[in-house]
Amino acid sequence: MSGVAGEGCEILVPFNERKPLEEIERSLIKKYRKSVWSKFIKAIREYNLVEEGDKIAVGISGGKDSIIMAKLFQELKRHGQVNFELEFIAMDPGYHPQIKELLLDNCNYLNIPIHTFDSKIFDIIDEIAKDYPCYMCARMRRGALYSEAERLGCNKLALGHHFNDVIETTMLNVLYGGTFKTMLPKLKATNFKGLELIRPLYYVEESYIENFIQSSGIWPLNCACMVAAKKIGNKRHEIKDMIKEMKKNFKDVDKSIFKAAENVNMDAILGWQKDGQKHSFLEEYDGEFLD
Repeated sequence: MSGVAGEGCEILVPFNERKPLEEIERSLIKKYRKSVWSKFIKAIREYNLVEEGDKIAVGISGGKDSIIMAKLFQELKRHGQVNFELEFIAMDPGYHPQIKELLLDNCNYLNIPIHTFDSKIFDIIDEIAKDYPCYMCARMRRGALYSEAERLGCNKLALGHHFNDVIETTMLNVLYGGTFKTMLPKLKATNFKGLELIRPLYYVEESYIENFIQSSGIWPLNCACMVAAKKIGNKRHEIKDMIKEMKKNFKDVDKSIFKAAENVNMDAILGWQKDGQKHSFLEEYDGEFLD
């Protein structure tokens, strides 16, 4: 599985041969300035994702999202005014040799100096996760990336989750989990003290990432996971299709889903959780606190 929690799990066949590197890099801040670069910068500024003195481990799966994220970080370091360091890390969870070769070739062509390390996650998932391999794989991959980032002295781990991942996760939680919970732009690692996960593609829509990859002539990795390939009815794909269908009648439905997580009305919900504790609206009903 070349992505984390939905990232990089589909193959995009490029329309053209690979463009020259200089042209690919220039397009990010020219052709895709409004749709990608500006939204990348917006997320970084609004959520303070990159700060002075940071050492950021950029997770490279080889999928379309991590590829564009890596190039955006390189442009930010080249043109930005904040002093920070980058480590591009790529985990091999058990890829077929040809898949790994494609990953290395793409990164070499795009001048992304990746540091690779091995794990046996695919083998482990095949044994222990019969019903939900993607969920278990995502958790294990993230843990492995955290561990490597910590070993390299990084204080942040950047993952390539984009705008569509955010709204799809929100709807997955509502419809299948019975909870209103979204994907945050940053969060502190539970088991790795001093490490923080950041999502700088938070505002970038997937369609523009696809356009960039295809116009660049880059062939990103597909899922590469035989366990997931055996599964039918992937819920994330169902949600993606549902939102796509809804957009036919309400073109901004995706933006409304996103905004809902910013506009939760605490006066009009039955209950909520905070720091692991459940609360009910009855606790403060009529201004009286009930034990």
